[in-house]
Amino acid sequence: MGKSFTPTELKAILHSHRANIYYLEKCRVMQKDGRVLYLSETSKENMFWNIPLANTTVIMLGTGTSITQAAMRMLASAGVLVGFCGTGATPLFAGCEIEWMTPQSEYRPTKYVQGWLSMWFDESRRLAVAKGMQQSRCDFLQRVWDKDRELQDAGIYSDDAEVEAALDTFRKKIQKASNVTELLTAEAHFTKALYKYAATVTEYGEFVRDADGDGANELLNHGNYLAYGLGAVTLWVLGIPHGFAVMHGKTRRGALVFDVADLVKDALILPWAFVCASKGFNQQAFRNNCLEKFVQHKALDFMFKEIERYSLLYRPDSDGDAL
Repeated sequence: MGKSFTPTELKAILHSHRANIYYLEKCRVMQKDGRVLYLSETSKENMFWNIPLANTTVIMLGTGTSITQAAMRMLASAGVLVGFCGTGATPLFAGCEIEWMTPQSEYRPTKYVQGWLSMWFDESRRLAVAKGMQQSRCDFLQRVWDKDRELQDAGIYSDDAEVEAALDTFRKKIQKASNVTELLTAEAHFTKALYKYAATVTEYGEFVRDADGDGANELLNHGNYLAYGLGAVTLWVLGIPHGFAVMHGKTRRGALVFDVADLVKDALILPWAFVCASKGFNQQAFRNNCLEKFVQHKALDFMFKEIERYSLLYRPDSDGDAL
C-alpha cells in the first residue's frame, strides 16, 4: 500500500501558485495507493495517469466520466474544485456550490468575506469596486500584451492604434459611469473592439460572437470556462460566496465568478482564441496553450491579489485608500 498524504501535505503549494487545470473525458477517476488516478479503457489495454493534487486547482469532468467517493475525499482534502461539464468543458453542469463541487472547510479566512460584504451592501462602494476591477483588467491586458513575445509574433501589440484607442475610450467611460448598466455597456463595446482587432491582425476573417458557433467562438467558450475555474478557486480559497457580484448577473448566484474571470479573459483568452483558430489548433492544443499562459503571466496570483485588495479596501482596520 502506498503512502497516504495528509491534508496539510496535499496543500503544500498555495492555490495562487498552482499550475494545473484538468479536463477529462471518457475515463474513470479513482483513488489507488494513496493517489488519485484517472483510468482510460481501450479494447486492448487500460492505462492509468496520476493527477498531481498538490499542484492542481480545478478538475472538469466531461462526457463519459465517473468518479469514486474515495477520489472525491482526496480531492477535497487537497482543496481541488471539481465540476461536471459537457464536451469541450462547456457548459458546466450543477455541483454543490453553484456550478462547482467545492471542498468543505470551516477554516478558510473570514476577513475577506466580511470585508467584501461590508463593501457590497453599499451601492456606491460596490460601483467603485466594479470600476476598479475594470481598470485592473485594462492594466493586466497592457502588461501581458507588452511582454508576451509569442503574441507579438502573431501581430498583437498593446500599443497598436486600435488597442490604444479602445483602452483609452474604455478607461474614460469607466470613470464616467454612474451605474453598472453604463459600465456593462462600455465593457461590451470594449470587448467588441478587441474581437475586431484580433480577427483582423490574425487574418481570421469576419467574426461575430456566437456562443453556439465554431472556430474562434468555440475556443472562446472553452477558454472562458478555464478562466471561470480560476475565478471559482480564488473565491473559494478567500471564502467569498459566488453570488455577491459587482458587475454581472444579478439573477445568477454564480455571477461573481464571471467578474473575477474578466480580470484575465481579454488579456489571455481572447487573443489566443483567434491566434489558435487561425492556425487550426484543436481544443486540446488551445487548452494547453491557455494553461501555459496562465502560469507564464501568473494569472491566478493576479486574481488573488486583486480580490484580496478590493475585499479589504473598506474594512475599518484597512490601510487601503478608497477608490
